[in-house]
Amino acid sequence: MQHEREGGAAGPAGTPEFNWQAHSVLIVDDEEGMRSFLERALKPRCGLVETAPDAEHAMRLMARLHFDLLILDIALPGKSGLDWLHELRESGFAGDVILITAFADLDTAINALRGGASDFILKPFRVDQILNSIKNCFQRAHLARENFILRRELAGLSADVEGLVGHSAAMEELRTVLRRVAQMPSTVLLLGESGTGKEVAARALHRMSPRAQRPFVPVNCPAIAAGLIESELFGHVKGAFTGATETRNGLFYYAHGGTLFLDEISELPLALQTRLLRVLEERKLRPVGSEREVPVDVRIIAASNRDLAAEVAAGRFRQDLYFRLAVVEIVIPPLRERAEDIPDLVRHFMQLLTVQLGVAPLALSNALFARLEAYGWPGNVRELRNFIERSLILGGFPVEALGARGDVLAGGMDLPLDEVEKRHILRMLDACGGNKSEAARRLGVSRKTLERKCAEWGESVA
Repeated sequence: MQHEREGGAAGPAGTPEFNWQAHSVLIVDDEEGMRSFLERALKPRCGLVETAPDAEHAMRLMARLHFDLLILDIALPGKSGLDWLHELRESGFAGDVILITAFADLDTAINALRGGASDFILKPFRVDQILNSIKNCFQRAHLARENFILRRELAGLSADVEGLVGHSAAMEELRTVLRRVAQMPSTVLLLGESGTGKEVAARALHRMSPRAQRPFVPVNCPAIAAGLIESELFGHVKGAFTGATETRNGLFYYAHGGTLFLDEISELPLALQTRLLRVLEERKLRPVGSEREVPVDVRIIAASNRDLAAEVAAGRFRQDLYFRLAVVEIVIPPLRERAEDIPDLVRHFMQLLTVQLGVAPLALSNALFARLEAYGWPGNVRELRNFIERSLILGGFPVEALGARGDVLAGGMDLPLDEVEKRHILRMLDACGGNKSEAARRLGVSRKTLERKCAEWGESVA
């Protein structure tokens, strides 16, 4: 028994942010010594502290009392703590749950977090460890309530462009352009590197437009097989081709009255570019295999991570389609050109992902922000989001990994951007053992785009 050692002196846990006495805690553990240890630590601090030796006793207490937090042992007699946690979440219990256990492995930890645990603590632990975990739970609940109230008060009052995070000069200029362009019916071409947030900008344009109450239909052009994309966009009639056993509407149909977002449009085959141009000019389409033209009322927003003017010069993109799309051309800045937005983005993703993952937020510091702002972020905002998600899963920020990735940029400050991109992609492929699908996922691009780049460089990767 180590409870006396674990229960060493600890300072007051109260903080000015919230009142500990306003919170109630239920301790569920089959070991009497652990229940007593936790009860002694919490009763002077919290308004209500109850204990139970198993899930059955705990359920009876919860039937008549409200608890903000459960401290739940995994290894309980009868129903295990992990099984009961799943049942609680399925039944709608929204309170925080801290799981404790003397026996744990990675699978158990993952199952706990997936099951909705707020934290996972391995026995034996010190008083300050459990108090800090409880404090984080109480603070998160306090902030969630405040956020809910503030969002209701600010709804309809904010002039901000939803989805765009950051207050750098580049982002403020982008917001100004998007607000103005959103009201126009014109076709828009969004240009920017992979991961900069082109779809976020497209959705913002749609939400601020007169079409906001109509559908927004995103299409990832490289993700659709070349032989199917015509049917996906325009639809087909029964018998139009082998396997067409029934008539099917296309994405233009489902976007009628709203916005169709064509992401990575540079990946469209030339033959389909011709058909798309005709639809844009005539505002009519003909489903595959049909003789009947169907009128369409759709605003087109297209996006590309490539220089379409250069693609036109190289003969890979139709010039007339480029001019038809680029009525309004908006460039989304890469993250390295607005590094001052990184703290805002980190806080945004932390708030978003802690809810999705069911984990406690991590502590942020100016030193951390300085490290993040010094990194080049070749994968842009998408890479930063993945970094925050990985950090929350691991329970800490793996900033040393950024240093390793930064070698790509640190050693190539005098290189052209294309060469920096090439080095980074090839190093990522090497890190993934040549697995293109995994490398593409980490880079935030499609496998087709990755294969095309490798072919351009003469690189053959299995």
